[in-house]
Amino acid sequence: MKKVKQLVLLILFTIISISISNKTYAHCEIPCGIYEDTLRIELIKEHIVTIEKSMKMIIKLSNEDTHDYNQIVRWVNNKEDHANKLQEVVSQYFLHQRIKPTSIENEELYTKYIKQLSLLHELLVYSMKTKQTTDLMYIEKLSTAVNAFEKIYFHRHD
Repeated sequence: MKKVKQLVLLILFTIISISISNKTYAHCEIPCGIYEDTLRIELIKEHIVTIEKSMKMIIKLSNEDTHDYNQIVRWVNNKEDHANKLQEVVSQYFLHQRIKPTSIENEELYTKYIKQLSLLHELLVYSMKTKQTTDLMYIEKLSTAVNAFEKIYFHRHD
């Protein structure tokens, strides 16, 4: 009985160790079909709001008479983390899996393809810019780009 308990503990310890040491990713690039496009767009928008709040807190804390450097660093890290997550959704989900290369012969589809690529590229560049600065102009640029992408991606004609 004691050996069974030891074996169970060893297996449990091994499972916990493996799960802690291995980093898991949100999507594995297998065409499983369980991820929802609209949810990915909402996730991008959520990251933008979080980056904006982080920028505003960094600005606020930096303008105080006594600087709380620990909190400033935490907000900078938060901003960077969400910018990285935004880039991952754009790259790993949309660019790698959802936006399919289109033949130039089909002018209408090709034009849409190029527009989608351009908007996704803007999202990547502007999220990179949010890592470099607290200029809220990039929040507006991100919001504009994601809304334009959402419109063209889902064929909306507002």
